[in-house]
Amino acid sequence: MYTYNDFDKSFIATRNAQFRDQVERRIDGSLTEGEFKPLRLMNGLYLQLHAYMLRVAIPYGTLNGGQMRQLAFIADKWDKGYGHFTTRQNIQYNWPELRDVPDMLDALAEVGMHAIQTSGNTIRNVTADHFAGASADEIADPRPVAELIRQWSTDHPEFQFMPRKFKIAITGSPNDRAVTRAHDIGLRMVEKDGEAGFEVIVGGGLGRTPMIGKVITDFLPQEDLLPYLESVVSVWNQIGRRDNKYKARIKITVHEHGIEEIRRLVDERFAIVKGSFSGIDQVRLAEYKTHFAPPDFFVKSEAVFKDAYHSDPVFRSWADTNLSAHKADGYSIVSISIKKHGDTPGDATSDQMRLMADLAEAYGHNELRISHEQNVILPHVHKSDLPALHAALKEQGLATANIGLISDIIACPGMDYCALATARSIPIAQEIATRFDDLKLEHDIGNLKIKISGCINACGHHHVGHIGILGLDRAGVENYQVTLGGDHTETAKIGDRAGRGFEAHELVPAIERVVDTYLALRTDKDEEFIETYRRLGLAPFKAALYPEAQADAA
Repeated sequence: MYTYNDFDKSFIATRNAQFRDQVERRIDGSLTEGEFKPLRLMNGLYLQLHAYMLRVAIPYGTLNGGQMRQLAFIADKWDKGYGHFTTRQNIQYNWPELRDVPDMLDALAEVGMHAIQTSGNTIRNVTADHFAGASADEIADPRPVAELIRQWSTDHPEFQFMPRKFKIAITGSPNDRAVTRAHDIGLRMVEKDGEAGFEVIVGGGLGRTPMIGKVITDFLPQEDLLPYLESVVSVWNQIGRRDNKYKARIKITVHEHGIEEIRRLVDERFAIVKGSFSGIDQVRLAEYKTHFAPPDFFVKSEAVFKDAYHSDPVFRSWADTNLSAHKADGYSIVSISIKKHGDTPGDATSDQMRLMADLAEAYGHNELRISHEQNVILPHVHKSDLPALHAALKEQGLATANIGLISDIIACPGMDYCALATARSIPIAQEIATRFDDLKLEHDIGNLKIKISGCINACGHHHVGHIGILGLDRAGVENYQVTLGGDHTETAKIGDRAGRGFEAHELVPAIERVVDTYLALRTDKDEEFIETYRRLGLAPFKAALYPEAQADAA
């Protein structure tokens, strides 16, 4: 992973010192909240429902054991002993005191971390495939490119006061685990005639106007990436809507102007911008690649793993669910579920963070990843170490065998924390998870993605869930809309709205009816929910959701 140099360290220290002075002036009244707001947002600090919230950047989801251990230390010293991993591969602290935030930022800087561009109208933290550098299906590791984009975009003078935020995601695999088609810019690494390049997707995004991005070019040579990105963002910065913040996103600009016109404008700008790039970006990229060289994988017997797999049904269930194929023989990618039934999705205690740091150092070549699905990944674990790792995870409640299953729910903080939320998300996720755990059905159900948002901003990605749930306020009553058939992968699709919303007490039984319908209608156990939905469409599931309508029709 990338290691900060002296320039990086000096840059972060200067920013932190500036913010410390700004905080002091806010506390003594020299700055009003209105004056302080843009300054705190530049440093990842939000004012939430009950307290400030600090959002810390974890670039492209990669960190090491020392950094994870420092996140635990910060949670204990200045928060309430836990952190919340987000769908943008960041971590949030929900209870810091304003006076403590500069100390938190200094503690982050000690391990090469910061909170820059995790909020505000800037290019946000660049996200990537959480299996990057490890997955057997990978064309190339996207993280050096993500680091190049991060450094190019950080405090870029043209992109500090844009119409709205701007999000970039990148994947090096044909199997999209980075939700690239739901980003302002999505990058898919490809090869053409032996040359490395990118498929570039623009105009994706969720929120109140969900859209799947459109391909602006199917092959962009690697050396053209930064000038092309700069051209895309520059065009949007010039013609993007500023009259209405809800329309100030590139997806709206692409929709209003059309992809052909956007492509023409970008090409025009690219012809001007390209000449200002001397090639130093490619020199830097070559340097960054050295930071992401794969570890020295070792060869060991897999006998311990095989014995445990055949003799221990609990371990076998976990291995079948939480392990993924690795590019190196004898290794697995381990997904640690932060979704124990009944717990808050994405929350990890300081003790759990310390354990994951210890395990990364002991068994995982000192690497961890945060997934957009709010879980933690150990990307490089030899199979011989898996039984010992699993035993350690069990002691901290981190061995839940539910990755990809119905209880592996993405959920935003909702109205329990967020000032923007119109309904609760966390209790709904907890109720769904515990209900299907009680029914002992989730392994039979198989792969099923439920995503929950507590407001129209869609931080829980509900639009692209197989089952999406959106919480709204209806005359002071929490009301939950259900969408079906969404997809966040390379075949991305916005889900279909089923019909009227449900009150909180009605929702879990409604979801249960949808699942029962799937189990009754699937061709066999190998047909996943999304496949059944694509085969049959909305009608049978809508009938299950609203049986009263069927009764009235009869």
